[in-house]
Amino acid sequence: MVAALKLPPRRMTVAEFLSWDPEDGTGAFWQLRDGEPEMMAPATDAHGSIQNRLSFLLTRHLEAGGDRSRAVANPGVVPRVRSDRNMLIPDIGITCAPPSTERAIPEPVVLIEILSPSNEAETRANVWAYTTIPSVADIAMVGSTEV
Repeated sequence: MVAALKLPPRRMTVAEFLSWDPEDGTGAFWQLRDGEPEMMAPATDAHGSIQNRLSFLLTRHLEAGGDRSRAVANPGVVPRVRSDRNMLIPDIGITCAPPSTERAIPEPVVLIEILSPSNEAETRANVWAYTTIPSVADIAMVGSTEV
C-alpha cells in the first residue's frame, strides 16, 4: 500500500524542499516551483527513450573529445530568479564542474528538455527560468511526438 502523501503546510524554501520527505512510496521525481512541490509524472516510452539516447550520444561525444564535461540525467538546477523557492529538474544537463554530492548540478552549461503534450506549458515555464542561470550557455527543447 502506498503511504499517504504529506504535502507541506506552506510554501517551502529550497533548503526545506531538500530535507523534505514526501513519503509517497513511488520513487517519483519532485521539483520545487515557486515554493510548491510538484510531482513529476513518469516518462512515456517515447520521452524516456529520447532522453536515454540523447544522454548516451552526448556522453559519447564528450568522452571522445577528451572533454571534462559530463551529461547528467534529471539534474536539479536552481534558477537565479527566486532561487530560494525554485529547484527545477530538466531532462538532461551538461556541466564541466567536478562531480559533487549536492542535489543540484554545479554550473550547468547546457540544459535539455523533452517536450511532452501533457506538460508542455510547465516545461516552457522551466525553460524561461533556465535563462536566468548565469552559467547556462545553451538550452535545447526536443519534441517527443513529432520529428
